[in-house]
Amino acid sequence: MLHTFVALVQDKPGVLTRVASLFRRLNINIVSLTVGESERADTSRMTIVCDAPDTAAHRIRASLYKLEITINVDEVGRSEGVIRELCLIKVAAGPNQPNGLHSRSQIFELASVFRARVVDLAPESIMLEMTGSSSKIEGLIQVLRESNYTILEVSRTGRMAMRRGLHTSAVLKALGTPNGGTSSNPASRPKLSKDEIIPNQFPGLEEEEE
Repeated sequence: MLHTFVALVQDKPGVLTRVASLFRRLNINIVSLTVGESERADTSRMTIVCDAPDTAAHRIRASLYKLEITINVDEVGRSEGVIRELCLIKVAAGPNQPNGLHSRSQIFELASVFRARVVDLAPESIMLEMTGSSSKIEGLIQVLRESNYTILEVSRTGRMAMRRGLHTSAVLKALGTPNGGTSSNPASRPKLSKDEIIPNQFPGLEEEEE
């Protein structure tokens, strides 16, 4: 089962390595990992998609909170949030292809059906850009292959997610608003059981960061 976690973390060197190492120790595969700036200064937003049993969701969330660089963690489901992915697809479409230059007009029609757009046109190829759900992107790739087009390159960002609706109290805490406080305070984090605590793999790193 795929789980989508949105984590606000401190923007410090080594954060990505520590999160990836945590999932390695849990023996859980990361399907995609997207990292970028957030609405808060000195804070990065991670969207982590992992393949794990349904019962492992709470353990993953609690383990992320164990890292002192973690500010807030939220699991977002398809019905609870907006989940999108960006994809670039380069397709061979030149005079030496089976359909010749007519292949370009056919690719334009497919792009229109899937609401993709052409972002680059070269003598031997066409590059498509598409934003949508993972299943929609995979559908376009499948149709191109079944239509005997040669896909030269595919680049996908992985999922990006945001919870629907207005800010909840948990989000207000993550933003550090006066009404919500700040969830970066260790006292406000969830209490972990002994089974949920993972030992630090990087001895002395906390002291260096401080």
